[in-house]
Amino acid sequence: MNQRIKNKQTNKVKESNSKSTLQIITSNSFTFFNFIFLLLAILLVLVEAYKDLTFLPVIILNTFISIFQELRSKRTLAKLQVLHAEKSSVIRNGTEIQLPTDDLALDDIIHLNAGSQIPADAKLIAGKIRVNEALLTGEADEVTKEIDAELLSGSFVVNGDGFAQLNKVGSESYISQLSSKAKTIGTTEESAMLKSLNKLIRLVGIILIPLGLALFYQSYFMNGNTLKSSIVSMEAALIGMIPEGLYLLTTVALALSAMRLAKKEVLLHSLKSIETLARVSVLCVDKTGTITENKMVVQDVIKAHASSLSEKTQLNLISDFCNNFPGDNSTMKAMKDYFTNESTTNADDIIPFSSAWKFSSAKFNDTTYIFGAPEMVLRDDFEKYQPEFADYPKQGYRVLVFGKYIGASLTEPKLVAPVQPIAFILIRNPVRTSAPKTFKYFDKQNVKIKVISGDDPVTVSSISKEAKIKGAENYIDASKLEPSDYKEALQKYTVFGRVTPDQKQSFVQALQELDETVAMTGDGVNDILAMKEADCSIAMASGNDATMHAAQMVLLDSDFSKMPQIVEEGRQVVNNVERSASLFLVKNIFSLTMTLLTLIFAVNYPLAPSHITLISLYTIGIPSFLLALETNHHQIKGHFLSNIMQQSIPGGITDTVVVATIVFTGKLFNLKQDNISTATVLIMSAVGFLVLYRLSRPLNVFRNIILWGCIVGIIITAIFFGNLFGITKISAIAIGYAAILFLTADSVLNHLTNIVNTIFKKLKLG
Repeated sequence: MNQRIKNKQTNKVKESNSKSTLQIITSNSFTFFNFIFLLLAILLVLVEAYKDLTFLPVIILNTFISIFQELRSKRTLAKLQVLHAEKSSVIRNGTEIQLPTDDLALDDIIHLNAGSQIPADAKLIAGKIRVNEALLTGEADEVTKEIDAELLSGSFVVNGDGFAQLNKVGSESYISQLSSKAKTIGTTEESAMLKSLNKLIRLVGIILIPLGLALFYQSYFMNGNTLKSSIVSMEAALIGMIPEGLYLLTTVALALSAMRLAKKEVLLHSLKSIETLARVSVLCVDKTGTITENKMVVQDVIKAHASSLSEKTQLNLISDFCNNFPGDNSTMKAMKDYFTNESTTNADDIIPFSSAWKFSSAKFNDTTYIFGAPEMVLRDDFEKYQPEFADYPKQGYRVLVFGKYIGASLTEPKLVAPVQPIAFILIRNPVRTSAPKTFKYFDKQNVKIKVISGDDPVTVSSISKEAKIKGAENYIDASKLEPSDYKEALQKYTVFGRVTPDQKQSFVQALQELDETVAMTGDGVNDILAMKEADCSIAMASGNDATMHAAQMVLLDSDFSKMPQIVEEGRQVVNNVERSASLFLVKNIFSLTMTLLTLIFAVNYPLAPSHITLISLYTIGIPSFLLALETNHHQIKGHFLSNIMQQSIPGGITDTVVVATIVFTGKLFNLKQDNISTATVLIMSAVGFLVLYRLSRPLNVFRNIILWGCIVGIIITAIFFGNLFGITKISAIAIGYAAILFLTADSVLNHLTNIVNTIFKKLKLG
């Protein structure tokens, strides 16, 4: 085995989607816009316009911050994943030990039982198990595996117990591809915010170079300006059009959010899940492990009227039955904890429990005993025996029946003969103390709850009522539903009982077809299919490895009460980035529209790169990053891109109107070009603060500090470092002109805001 490990024949696979440190540095440094900024800097150096290089420190700082935050996030999440790495039971030196899945080697012998995910391709060498290969084939059917059967990595064990020898590990097995897809964010799994920003960036990238060339041609060849002034004015327009800090702000906000959640014992496999959960409209939850504690307890045993067995004989018989099954699921574990009589009686044949048929059986001396859900076991006789236990589900108990099979031996999991009940067993999961408060939060947030469980619907409804879930009294037995009924039922009912794994998946799909954003929580193998289908999936660490592997986020302490904190974390990211993005786009819209006016009317662009840097620093950069740190848990409304466009268009056009007025009428007051540029800086700064004020309402202490701090900051900078940013002395006429235009700008901004809001409302974009 040591030789295998030395030869690197282990199960460790480098995830292709996981960036190395070098890749993080290069991907953040060698970007399209950084290349454009480098080219612009070289041109400014060539024409000796050194003062206009003030944008470079900001760009360099942005790059360093993005690298630092991504590396920090990578280290934090890596530590968390190592701490909670998936493990497998393996036989080494004759002893069964737990090892991280990555440390398994070729020819290792692993121990498999219910809930285990098969970590590498293997061959079963002992025992008998049933596996679900849905993650590989898409089919929910369970397959029985006996000795010498091939086991594919990525499938998971539904029931049974066995030992398997690994014959394909690492990159040769299926699991490497599944792990890579489940644990990292791919190009098709980006945040909605990042998708929107990528669209904007692609658009800017397409128009940037041709507009720059057109501006230079007009200024140098048509207007007869010097090479230096032509390059400076061209670069000012281009820099204004580049959203250099917006993408950084979004990625940093998501990374910081992931780290904050990591400290709360929440492991993210996909960054997009933060935002998706914040937008969720329907939350599908299982009863066990979510509403209730994960542990099940047998509360009582009710003797059936038809049984003539003494209490002692009954106890011994059920103990014999339980002792022939491994405690590989919560129900059987609870049974084995309660029925503790020692037994040496071995069953002649057993059929393990499966969620597909919802019962188990064992044969003793030509008599077969059945244990499972009453409606599945009693079938046609269900109504006959129901009065004996009908009241217990209403009290929140899960009722299971233990009975004698009146028929020939059972060789396959299909009951054809009647079952005579011997005892009804009452099992219960205690409701989590935090559940009522958690579900009350979601009700206030207009998030609909759907309880989807494999248990009796009456029992689930009773427990849901105890957890204060709104509409818990509206329940239905899902086994009686046809696929064509799913959509109508999901709109009418809150609680669904007797749901099969493939039904859970269909329910999620039906909700998505109803335009709902669906989150799914779970902790068992029967939840995996639905979780893979949901927009956002949350696993409990108290469940099994397969479930955690399939989920986008894992609650490492299995504390469902943290769900509101995760939702609020996502809302803080989306709301704050949305507000900050609006500030950035004001500058971009102004630069684009002003450039078009400059080209159309053949006038000189009024600003230099240093002017853009000064305005952006105090009206966009500093306030946007500070506001992104503020607590903001308001419910998300509308779409990210349309929201930021609706908020930024009025400010961008207002800037264009007042600046165009200065440029086109400045000559009437005999204003020189440097006075026009300085007046433009003043009025754009004033409009920028006006937009910032509107986006920050209602003002609080924190927002007031940001607003007035930035105003004081730009004044001090203009007074003491004005020369660095191209601010020259300005005449009294220009100051008065800027003041009048500011008063006009407020009115223009009001009217444009009303017009844009009306248009977006009519187009249903807001």
